[in-house]
Amino acid sequence: MRLLYILASYVLFAVLFPVLSLHRKTRHGLRQRLGFYAEGELPARGPGPTIWMHGASAGDLLALSPMFGPLRARFPGCRIVLSTMTNSGYMMGRERLAKQVDGVVYAPYDLWGATRRAVKAIGPDLLVLEYTEIWPNLIRAASRAGGRVVLTNGRFSPAHQGKYRLLFGLIGNPLEDMELFLMRGEDEAERVLGLGAPGERVVVTGNTKFDALAAADQGQEDGALRSALGLRVGERVWIAGSTHEGEEEHLLAVYRRLLEAHPDLRLVIAPRYIERAGRLVGLVKEAGLSVGLRSKGNEEGGQVVVLDTIGELSRAYRLATLVFVGGSFTTRGGQNILEPAGQGKPVLFGPHMENFRDSVQVLVGRGGIQVKDGEQLYRVMTELLAKPETVGSLGELARATVRQISGASQRNVEHMANALAKTHPSVPPHPPTAPNHPSPR
Repeated sequence: MRLLYILASYVLFAVLFPVLSLHRKTRHGLRQRLGFYAEGELPARGPGPTIWMHGASAGDLLALSPMFGPLRARFPGCRIVLSTMTNSGYMMGRERLAKQVDGVVYAPYDLWGATRRAVKAIGPDLLVLEYTEIWPNLIRAASRAGGRVVLTNGRFSPAHQGKYRLLFGLIGNPLEDMELFLMRGEDEAERVLGLGAPGERVVVTGNTKFDALAAADQGQEDGALRSALGLRVGERVWIAGSTHEGEEEHLLAVYRRLLEAHPDLRLVIAPRYIERAGRLVGLVKEAGLSVGLRSKGNEEGGQVVVLDTIGELSRAYRLATLVFVGGSFTTRGGQNILEPAGQGKPVLFGPHMENFRDSVQVLVGRGGIQVKDGEQLYRVMTELLAKPETVGSLGELARATVRQISGASQRNVEHMANALAKTHPSVPPHPPTAPNHPSPR
C-alpha cells in the first residue's frame, strides 16, 4: 500500500513539474525542495540532538517559535533546523526567526527520494511537524533513520475525517510511524485516535500559538513611558492599539461622547502602521480634540496621544484602564488581543476577528468583550468607567485566562524529552506536566 503512494506521488510530481519549475512561487528553492542542500545551507552537527521543525507557512512557523527557547534550555548544544513550504514562510523565517534557530530551509516535496535525501542531510533526532503536516514519505524516512516524529498543535478537521480514513486505508497509516501526538484540545485528541493513532502516544498539551500571542513582558507600570506620553499619575487611560485606517474616526467619535461624563479620560492611539501618524493627527484635530505625539513627548499636552514609535505598545498597555484592539472594526481580521489581556486589562474588540478566532473563543466572557459597532462600544465603556471595581475584576480575569492557556510550549518540550530519552540515553526523561488551559471549541 505504501508503494501505491510512492508511485502516485511521482506520477503527480511529473505532471506538475513544468508548472512547479516555472511558477515564481514554487520555482524558488526548487533544489532544496528536491532534497538537495548545498554546503553552508545546513548547520554543522553540535553536541546535542538535531531537531528539525516543520511548518507549512509563516503562521505555522510563528506557532513553533515559542518552543525554541525551552528546547535550547532542555537540550543544550542542540541544533534547530526550521523548514517550510512557502516563499512567505521562508522569507519570514530568514528575517524574523533566523537568530533563534540554526538554519532555515525549504522542506522537500513528499517524494520517496527527496525525503530520504533531506533526512540524510539534516539527520534529525527529532522531527517536529506542526498542525496537520502529515507527509507519509517524510515521516517514514525520518522514522527509519532513527528519528522520533512528533506532531504539535495537532488538529484534524472533522469535515475531513472520512477522507483521511480513505487515504490511510489505501496507502497505509503514517500515524503508526509517529512517536507522539501533542494535540490542541480534547476534540482533536478524539479525532486522531479515531484515525488510528495509538492511544498511549496521544496527549493534550494545548496550543503554542497562545504562548506566542501572550509572550509580552508583564512587568510593572512604566513611569518613564507615562511621562513621555504626557499622562499624569491617577488619570484614566483608554488605549486603542493596532488601529487601522477607517477605525479611528469611530473611536474618536466614541471618545468625544465619553468626555462628556469623564472629562479626565485620556486616549492613546497606536496605529498599526506608524507612517499613518501624521494622517491620524489630522483626524484628531478635525474631531475638535487636542493631540500630541509620543515621539515629541506630547509637549502639547493633548487629550489624545498618538503612539508613533515602534516596540512600545506592550509597555503602554500597562498604563491602560481599558483597551480596544484594532483591525476589528474593519475587514483586517483583528489583531492580538491576548497581549493586553496578559497585562491584566479588560480588552474590547470589534466583530471582525477572523484571524484570531481561537483567541476570541478563549477570551470572550473571561475578560474580553466583543462589540458589534461604535455605539455598542460607547455603551460598554460608559458602563465600565462607572464601575472601577468591575474593570479591576475583568482585568484580573483576563490575566488569569492568559496564564491558564499559556505553557503548551514547555509541556510539549517535556514530552519530546521523554521521546528522545528512548534513543538518546544522554537526554534524561522529564515528568510531564498536565495542561490546565480551557480548551477552545
